[in-house]
Amino acid sequence: MKKSMKLLLVVLFAATSWAAYGQSSRALQYFRPVGQDGINVFETSKTDTVEYDGLKVRVGGAFAMQFQAIDQENGLSGQENLFPLVELGSNLNLPTASLVLDVQLHDGVRMHLTSYLSSRHHEESWVKGGYIQMDKLDFIKPGFLKGVMDVTTIRVGMDEFNYGDTRFRRTDNARAIYNPFVGNYIMDAFSTEAFAEVTVQQNGFLGVVGITNGKLNQSVVVNDNSDNKLSFFGKLGYDNYIADDLRVRLTGSVYMNKGNTTGSYLYGGDRAGSRYYYVMHTVADGGSNFEGRFNPRFKEITAIQVNPFIKYKGIEFFGVYEVASNSDDEGNGQFTQLGGELIYRFGSMEQLYVGGRYNVVTGEMIEGAPEREINRLNIGGGWFMTKNIMAKAEYVNQKYEGTGWIGSKYAGGEFNGFMVEAVISF
Repeated sequence: MKKSMKLLLVVLFAATSWAAYGQSSRALQYFRPVGQDGINVFETSKTDTVEYDGLKVRVGGAFAMQFQAIDQENGLSGQENLFPLVELGSNLNLPTASLVLDVQLHDGVRMHLTSYLSSRHHEESWVKGGYIQMDKLDFIKPGFLKGVMDVTTIRVGMDEFNYGDTRFRRTDNARAIYNPFVGNYIMDAFSTEAFAEVTVQQNGFLGVVGITNGKLNQSVVVNDNSDNKLSFFGKLGYDNYIADDLRVRLTGSVYMNKGNTTGSYLYGGDRAGSRYYYVMHTVADGGSNFEGRFNPRFKEITAIQVNPFIKYKGIEFFGVYEVASNSDDEGNGQFTQLGGELIYRFGSMEQLYVGGRYNVVTGEMIEGAPEREINRLNIGGGWFMTKNIMAKAEYVNQKYEGTGWIGSKYAGGEFNGFMVEAVISF
């Protein structure tokens, strides 16, 4: 039954691919373009460039496959290795695929829904999430609160929420076309939770306020350990061209939750799995599908992320400064993430690029504990063969350092090698 269902979904994916090709001219309002045109697009614009002419359904999707050639090792010099790692060969990874529906329901009102047809972590297909986005309230009355809605966007749903800017450049299962590299950041801020948020944009300035219920898996069941509290998040920033060829963006985001049974999913909400397959898996006990990332799993978390972005002609820089901390009651642990990408895009349509990324996470699980560090270097490049088809390659080197890893499989841990990824997104 499961195989038959997966075959049916593959056929559906192929059919919708053909259908989407015929929909390219059916533009949606306040919509991030899919493919190369969506590169370096963050929040959707408040410019109303598409005339509403009735209900529209846009069927899209994504497909990604990697060739992986990575080696790994662990263990400290002069000590017996109690956690030998599996040997990795060079081969193709299991492909991933996603199905995306976007529906223009009314003038200024749009629905989004993403389903993972196949992902690394789940064999079965399942709905990632969805939301409704309102840029006008004309369904209440024509011109209702027009002055407010000219600068305001409302999003409500069960999906990813607008904390940080890394979410706009990350790989989301098969949607890898916005990411210049193969992997996401080590502390990968992404979660799908029931949320409501309001975004205001005017003259380059932007502000976001929102709440989630702090849960990845929804349930009304209450037990003795329940301590459910809302999560609050927000963002302030500026994004504008200060010269013809110079764009500058700077944002700061915050996420807070003080409930012991909610709020711990911020760095563990991507259920699709890590891009580096089977790294740091031991011979005896294996490992999770999320190895290569780091999730501190703080229960009473406060996280702050600052993101500078500068683009001058074909050169762009994107940075990350992030601090995630726990409460005093939970041990006052803290981790800091630093990251920087330098990309050079070239060609008549900037269809080619080369670049590098350095990412490091350091900190302690509780105050005074031995320090842990993870650092990663990516060097690579890519080619947009069309606006919706791309290929990219990278060299990755990741190391686990610091005395906080002693006694675990991460002590002396390192993996490095090459990845090649083919991506289709439409």
